Amino acid sequence: MTRLILVRHGETVWNRERRMQGHRDSPLSDLGVRQARQLARRLAEVPFDALYSSDSGRARRTALSIAEVTRHEIILDMRLRERHFGVFEGLTAPEIEREFPEDYLRFRNRDPDYTVPGGENTRAFHGRCMGCLAEIARRHAGDTVVVVTHGLVLDMAYRTAESLAFDQPRPVPLLNASLNAFRYLSGGWRMESWGDVNHLVAESVTEFEEGGA
Repeated sequence: MTRLILVRHGETVWNRERRMQGHRDSPLSDLGVRQARQLARRLAEVPFDALYSSDSGRARRTALSIAEVTRHEIILDMRLRERHFGVFEGLTAPEIEREFPEDYLRFRNRDPDYTVPGGENTRAFHGRCMGCLAEIARRHAGDTVVVVTHGLVLDMAYRTAESLAFDQPRPVPLLNASLNAFRYLSGGWRMESWGDVNHLVAESVTEFEEGGA
């Protein structure tokens, strides 16, 4: 059995502006930097064996805050990136709806096989990120591993562990700098905890959905 603690990066400037990030990047906001530091202090009290991160800047910056405290080496893997949103990236939801109305409608309808122009569809994204997480779990069998990643990677892990279909709304929020623990055993996933932000002071908890990846 392997325990994976999935961490969403700290709040970014584009999170605050409700802009779709995907493979494009945005720096951590001042609040996001504080969140990353509070997260690092929390993880200093949690024994773990390895630290992985998406190679996107916002995830790497969050992982660096952790590594500075825990002294773990950061192992980067591009498969842990956010879903690629193609032409939607850098835009707010109203901008996407105005510029790409038909694509926006298909995206909002949660069609798992719909590919955003220049991006990737939900089914391909699921295979990429969950395949990576399973590989990490097998590589560190019996260990606890921290993985710094993105909102919709957490979404895919939740859906896999809870058997929630791609086209169904997720009943729980995505929180910046949150801890989300899963167990991997014999090729299966089980969720242990979700959205733990007890390390954050109340005013620094942020919750974003659209554009918040």
